[in-house]
Amino acid sequence: MSLDYLLTSLIVILLPGTGVLYTLAYGLGRGWRASVLAAIGCTLGIVPHIAASIVGLAALLHTSALAFQIVKYLGVAYLLWMAFSMLREGGALEVSENKAPTPALKIVRNGFLLNILNPKLSLFFLAFLPQFVPAGTPNATLTMLGLALVFMALTFIVFVGYGAFASATRSYVIAKPRVVTWLKRGFAGAFGLLGLRLALAER
Repeated sequence: MSLDYLLTSLIVILLPGTGVLYTLAYGLGRGWRASVLAAIGCTLGIVPHIAASIVGLAALLHTSALAFQIVKYLGVAYLLWMAFSMLREGGALEVSENKAPTPALKIVRNGFLLNILNPKLSLFFLAFLPQFVPAGTPNATLTMLGLALVFMALTFIVFVGYGAFASATRSYVIAKPRVVTWLKRGFAGAFGLLGLRLALAER
């Protein structure tokens, strides 16, 4: 495991994306526990992409325009739904002192779906992991699996950190209804833009 791999992975994970936005939203709207569940869901959503890239199935998305387009537009639809859910009553950013908790399974499931419906992740791992496997490695598959597990662990740690930051500012947000309104609009706009970006993405 090289230092280059750890640093590159951290840079990739720290970049704001759907998983980061989702975890931040739940940290602000529902608190620390919800943000951890969101981080778990987003991290688990990486697993199918890693598995696909390691066994070579991600090549199907690269070579088949139809398969790529199907997964892509499912992802776009889900991102737009997430944008809508940020604005509606009872969504992830519905911030108040007294509020019924969101089922843990629902938070994990939605985070999982956010990542699994992004076909670019499979192509990313297909291109990313082999670069850090030394030439002549006797079991390259096992090495890539180890690299992938480290990437997942780093993802979870970073996302939990984002969630902790968000939940720490929750009391301030609760006291500022106008801040909540603008946060809802901001998160909804961000998910909408990510959906548009994915819609325009090429293989």
